[in-house]
Amino acid sequence: MTQKNVEIIIEGLTRAGKPFRPSDWVDRTCSTYASFGPDKKLVYSPYLKPKVMNGVRCLAVDMRLKDSSPEGFAQLMQFADENQLNILDADGNSIATMI
Repeated sequence: MTQKNVEIIIEGLTRAGKPFRPSDWVDRTCSTYASFGPDKKLVYSPYLKPKVMNGVRCLAVDMRLKDSSPEGFAQLMQFADENQLNILDADGNSIATMI
């Protein structure tokens, strides 16, 4: 898998199939990488996007984050692993945590 223009998805479901709580975890995660624009509005990072797949809140992670912020990417992978969250590749296949 190349890292350019590829994203992975961290699902809001645990590997046991239970919804991850708190339910706003995606928004909280995106806001940690956000900044305020010139209009004083919060702008999400281009590397993290909220997404809904099959009715489940997910976090889309652009793989370019791994190059631009290796520590941030590692922190996200550790978060997913510690919380037993599913990680999907661009085709929707389950993949191992990339720690």
